Amino acid sequence: MTISALEAAPIRTDWTREEIAALFDLPFTELVFRAAEVHRQHHAADEVQLCTLLSIKTGGCAEDCGYCSQSVHADSGVEATKLMDVRQVLQSAAQAKDAGSQRFCMGAAWRNPKQRDMGKIVEIVKGVRAMGMETCMTLGMLTREQADQLAEAGLDYYNHNIDTGPEYYERVISTRTMDDRLNTLGHVREAGINVCSGGIVGMGETRADRVGFVHTLATLERHPESVPVNALVPVKGTVLGDMLADTPLAKIDDIEFVRTVAVARICMPLAMVRLSAGRESMSEATQALAFMAGANSIFTGDKLLTAPNAGDDSDAALFQRLGLKAMQGEEPMRAAAQQGACRAESIPAE
Repeated sequence: MTISALEAAPIRTDWTREEIAALFDLPFTELVFRAAEVHRQHHAADEVQLCTLLSIKTGGCAEDCGYCSQSVHADSGVEATKLMDVRQVLQSAAQAKDAGSQRFCMGAAWRNPKQRDMGKIVEIVKGVRAMGMETCMTLGMLTREQADQLAEAGLDYYNHNIDTGPEYYERVISTRTMDDRLNTLGHVREAGINVCSGGIVGMGETRADRVGFVHTLATLERHPESVPVNALVPVKGTVLGDMLADTPLAKIDDIEFVRTVAVARICMPLAMVRLSAGRESMSEATQALAFMAGANSIFTGDKLLTAPNAGDDSDAALFQRLGLKAMQGEEPMRAAAQQGACRAESIPAE
């Protein structure tokens, strides 16, 4: 496929599983080359967005997600905490901005937020936005009314991962369904908040399950603006962490991980594809391949919620070696939506 053909191709939401499987099956170098071509049509090839993720309420979650150390069903040693004070969160956001982060993501270990917590959440969103940072929250399932409250506060993104493909989903979690997750994404989209939704690979799933994962996101009526691709960080005491300790061959290899990034980039060209959890155990070469395949966002700092992360010094050294720089401008999918809205407003009513 030539660059001119790529330029002419529309953004598709009608991908078939067969088409996505065929992408996964391409020779690795050909797949990465195609993904890099798509990436360069919509994104600056040498820019990566820096994000910071903070756990604003840790542990005690009623869900039984098999990968999560914060579940009450896990024997991981993570202690439950209360929702952080607003001032503490804003101090962390200010530190993240000073370190170069453009985007501040906040996670609370809830099945769903209680209405009594929404006032503090709204205050946090407004405070972080006032700093000029992009805001993202992940609080579990939302009602439409809660989504509207977050939208009114100015929340830029809501994260709610689908985790995996539909067929493998019930092997990962039983306390909510894939439809529950999609319903929350629907509420977020209807409220006018940008959607952040991705998943985790390396949980013992097959390539067919990874095809189903990408297919679910790429066939939504509108692609997520943000697609985190996580590699499972096995935690002792969690169902999946203990399973992988017994069957280490189930762990995804680096080439297959990069394949997943590349296919996500091709199928969702405008989305920010975020290289997320698991990066601390990846070599510099693997990370470089992921950037080449279309990943253009990373999380900085030493921790992602409760999991370890590469750290700012390591990231700065890697960026220097690869000739990458921190993204400063607007994300392409959001910019395109804003331009479309401006064009619509400029058309006089009949």
